Amino acid sequence: MVGRVSVLLLLVLTFVHKLSFGHCQLGPELVARLTPETTPDVQEAAVRQLMQRVIGLRASNLFQVEVNKLLETSSYQISRLDNGKVLIAGWDGVSVCKGFHYYLKYVLNQDLDWFKTRIELSEQLQLPNVTLTSKSASSIIYYQNVCTWSYSYVWWSFEEWRAHIDWMAMMGINLVIAPNQEAIWQAVYTELGLNANEIDAHFAGPAFQAWQRMGNIRGWAGPLPPAHRRLQQLLQQLIVRAQRELGMSVALPAFAGHVPTAMRRVFPNANYTPAERWNNFPDQYCCDLFVEPHDPLFQQLGAMFLRRVIQVYGSNHIYFSDPFNEMQPPLAEPGYMRSTAKAIYNSMREVDGNAVWLLQGWMFLKDIFWTDELIEAFLTAVPRGRILVLDLQSEQFPQYQRTHSYYGQPFVWCMLNNFGGTLGLFGSAQFIGSGIASARIMPNSSLVGVGITPEGIGQNYAIFALTLEQGWSASELQLGDWFDHFALTRYGVNDTRLAQAWQLLRGGVYSFHGLQRMRGKYALNRRPGLNLNPWTWYNGSSVTDAWQLLLASREMVPLTDDRYAIYEHDLVDITRQFLQQSFDQIYVNLRSAYRKEQLNRLEYLAGKLLELLDDMERILASGVHYLLGTWLEAAKKLAPSDKLRPLYEFNARNQLTSWGPNGQILDYATKQWSGLMCDYYQPRWAMFLDAVTRAMQTHRPFNATDFKQRVANEIELPFSNLTKMYPTKPMGNTWLISNDIYIKWSSYAKETQFLHNCRLPVKLLT
Repeated sequence: MVGRVSVLLLLVLTFVHKLSFGHCQLGPELVARLTPETTPDVQEAAVRQLMQRVIGLRASNLFQVEVNKLLETSSYQISRLDNGKVLIAGWDGVSVCKGFHYYLKYVLNQDLDWFKTRIELSEQLQLPNVTLTSKSASSIIYYQNVCTWSYSYVWWSFEEWRAHIDWMAMMGINLVIAPNQEAIWQAVYTELGLNANEIDAHFAGPAFQAWQRMGNIRGWAGPLPPAHRRLQQLLQQLIVRAQRELGMSVALPAFAGHVPTAMRRVFPNANYTPAERWNNFPDQYCCDLFVEPHDPLFQQLGAMFLRRVIQVYGSNHIYFSDPFNEMQPPLAEPGYMRSTAKAIYNSMREVDGNAVWLLQGWMFLKDIFWTDELIEAFLTAVPRGRILVLDLQSEQFPQYQRTHSYYGQPFVWCMLNNFGGTLGLFGSAQFIGSGIASARIMPNSSLVGVGITPEGIGQNYAIFALTLEQGWSASELQLGDWFDHFALTRYGVNDTRLAQAWQLLRGGVYSFHGLQRMRGKYALNRRPGLNLNPWTWYNGSSVTDAWQLLLASREMVPLTDDRYAIYEHDLVDITRQFLQQSFDQIYVNLRSAYRKEQLNRLEYLAGKLLELLDDMERILASGVHYLLGTWLEAAKKLAPSDKLRPLYEFNARNQLTSWGPNGQILDYATKQWSGLMCDYYQPRWAMFLDAVTRAMQTHRPFNATDFKQRVANEIELPFSNLTKMYPTKPMGNTWLISNDIYIKWSSYAKETQFLHNCRLPVKLLT
């Protein structure tokens, strides 16, 4: 398969050819050889099967599909045939799927999301006559973050992947990553002479693979069972095959320089540098070895590994490698940067002469180290067009401007938006369209695509869907119209209250624009203390008003086609958002009461915080997508044997809470889920409130050091080792619970005592 060049490579290299960058001239004979990875008939068959999964066999027979290479690249055409069927023709399978999604959403007013993966169409449906041609404004529509595989996909089966891949294709995504590599490294390390114990000591546990792969940690929450390595490799083979059959290109892992510490035994004369300690992980779990790029071992390992990767997964001729993810390189010298980049790229090129290196631009954000000179040395060490850079968080910290379009290397404008899969309504809707438009028209722009790169999914779907649609569209989407139609297709009813609710969210929670580093660390989910500083960027009344409108619209939402299930999901989410922001407000007043030595006020507010946490648990327990039990049971189910189930549960619990042996990344991947709320967050806050109250009663200062030690030893660290089982099915009526919470807290907002004690607002950033 190495002899054939993928569609993605065609797009990147054609872009480079058109720009005629000096030493990177690509002759017509090379471009003429470029062919797609899968044939049109294979892609057509895959699209037809996707349609059957999404709308059923009967409805899918109303459509006819065609992959036609005579069409423009990344384009589709919709027309109605004389037999009444609708023909969707596209340049590749992904383009056909994008056209299918357009027809569903903008002609039939039907849509999907990460949770809703099927659509019920009426048996009496007559397909409207539509004639349309559309071409993507972006050669590449990219999706995924290396961390998503640990924060969101880690426990998935192929059944879940199958539906998600269908969603990817329908959103026009044509480039993804496939990072699983442990079984391959096991074979490489064994061939080189490492023993099983040395290999086991290197691999992190199943929930922490992303960071072991990037050299951040080693061995934490392991050992990784050999059976897990084999099964995940088989799973990824299924995933990659399904993606390629639809016409997607898949980036595979390449060697970045990181190896187990045991390599010193096997190759004692090689040149290594210990990796920088990451997030204060102890010696046992940190600082693997980085093979120096000038050492012959670097090329030997890189070639050995990549050959096996291609043998196992095939190739689209694009490979990802991130040598310094959140870690400082050993030397701040341009020569060192050039030699490192050359070593990584040459290890790819030795195996695949058509290789393109997919690089996360995330490491360049550490601009204290990464000067312009070092970045330029690193990027220009590789021929232009042979690195494709993901500008990982373009919506807030774009690096393409600073680097003058990555010094001519093609790049993808990406929206990250979420860290760790945390819950909390957040986004920058207005900046998405303007940011992409600005990148496209920037002088000497090397932009070739748009993508989304969330560390975790399952939240803020509207913002991610908006970005993907904007990536396809050449003109800036009109946000008012887009959100109105989003509400229509989401709930299946044209109701002004539902539309207004989403317009309020657009102007509120989705209006963030600033440089504050949002990491989902809301006060409710953070370790309690008196030094927290909550802030907000929107008027909280917009959430309250949107919540009221959703509650009032219940009878309008159809019960069919899972519309009411989506409505309930959103009702839980907005109730949760109200309680989250209310917690922040009560907290800042409680902190004020402590500082002013107002014991009665503090006791009143402490009671309200605990009551709010009870309400949070109630509403979350009613939502099918807000349950800790689902996460834990999925982890245990993935364990290769009953004996290993405790290890998998430990991984699942630890990632959500202390994230490391001693809370190195405490509460980073926090989730507002039922179970976590009642058995982790509430006990922490109850312990804190009790300690603060006692301190005031005894006229002693609150002992933060003592509390930190107690909460860590009694609640945070033990939680990872607990085995309590939690429900995997929701409990209670979402609407009744939400309405009850709305009435109760609305009444509090009118009470003199509440208003007097809770008068300070949360800091509003403008």
